[in-house]
Amino acid sequence: MPYTIKGLGGVTAPRGFLAAGVHANVKGKGGLKKDVALVFSQVPAAAAGVFTRNRVKAAPVRLCEERVAGGRLQAIVANSGNANACTGEQGMRDAERMAQVAAEALGIAPELVAVASTGVIGVPLPMDRVEAGIRAAAAVLAPDGNAAAAQAIMTTDTFPKEWALQVELSGGRAVTIGGMAKGSGMIHPNMGTMLAFITTDAPIAPAALRAALERGVDASFNMISVDGDTSTNDTVLVLANGLAGGETIVQGTPDWEAFAAGLEQLLVHLARAVARDGEGATKLIEVRVEGAPTLRDARLAARAVAASNLVKAAVFGRDPNWGRVLAAMGYSGAEFDPDRVDLWLGHVQVMAGGAGLAFPEDEARRVLEQDEVVIRADLHAGPASATAWGCDLSYDYVKINADYRT
Repeated sequence: MPYTIKGLGGVTAPRGFLAAGVHANVKGKGGLKKDVALVFSQVPAAAAGVFTRNRVKAAPVRLCEERVAGGRLQAIVANSGNANACTGEQGMRDAERMAQVAAEALGIAPELVAVASTGVIGVPLPMDRVEAGIRAAAAVLAPDGNAAAAQAIMTTDTFPKEWALQVELSGGRAVTIGGMAKGSGMIHPNMGTMLAFITTDAPIAPAALRAALERGVDASFNMISVDGDTSTNDTVLVLANGLAGGETIVQGTPDWEAFAAGLEQLLVHLARAVARDGEGATKLIEVRVEGAPTLRDARLAARAVAASNLVKAAVFGRDPNWGRVLAAMGYSGAEFDPDRVDLWLGHVQVMAGGAGLAFPEDEARRVLEQDEVVIRADLHAGPASATAWGCDLSYDYVKINADYRT
């Protein structure tokens, strides 16, 4: 089973990966915020990706989709402060130029470089500053550059999000998986403005890697919601350079199951961090739905509750208004009988058999005062369960997004 290596770091934890994050003044407003990140594998790697399902896709997303289709990458270059979205043909030229500059600095083919951007939509990239930043990042790539890289992809995030773990495979061999993510607003399933870059030294072919990634994303980044908005730039990339050695991991084997479970654990950790860091958020909300007829029903119900603005506002106000939870499940599209539902806020049961209970409101309010609030529903309709994550909706969310460009 996977286990965590505490203090191991992020994308540079696996063998053969280097990273860097530098300040390039992408927004052109001074300051010292890092805003260009580079992740590099010392050898070409198997690659897979999952991208936004928004019909409006940023130039770097379209470029990444093309390059990941080849199944091989060696580097990822990313900038924050500018999304390079809705920027026309110039946007595609700029994304391709970012890859070209990174490739020249690293001495690799441009086709092996993936590109990602996040920030304000509809503004052309300041390529002079971006190019200078890419070259500066390439010059300081290091095995301990993971923290700087995690900082460089942040926008309204209040803290960097990175983690790593090790997975034990058959024969006692181990592979490491590391990752970093950014996301705070425009977060919603399918996916939500979110970037995540995952690295591993596991020997695994692109098709098996893609299957593990898609399964992991469905249980993690597609189960979080901050504000109901799906971004133009969402990108999750994973690079596997095989430097751990040993036999290639094949889908359907115990080793693949162990690897996929470890990858999912890492993605869930990062997804929870994104939900916790929702713009203006004061609490993480975890929604557990049990007893659903199918996994799809469980996920629909859990996501609807996590995404409900009324539920999020009630949690922020410490109001145990549980009817909002049932209403959200009711419009989710999930199949269940409302007259059989049991519902809890933390350890306080507020509903049984589809009817409200007389419960201690003061105790329920204390549950809603915690940094993490768990909402649990048992539908008594089948064997499936799912968990979704969100955050409360505070006054600061409006303040942050009213002033986003300024």
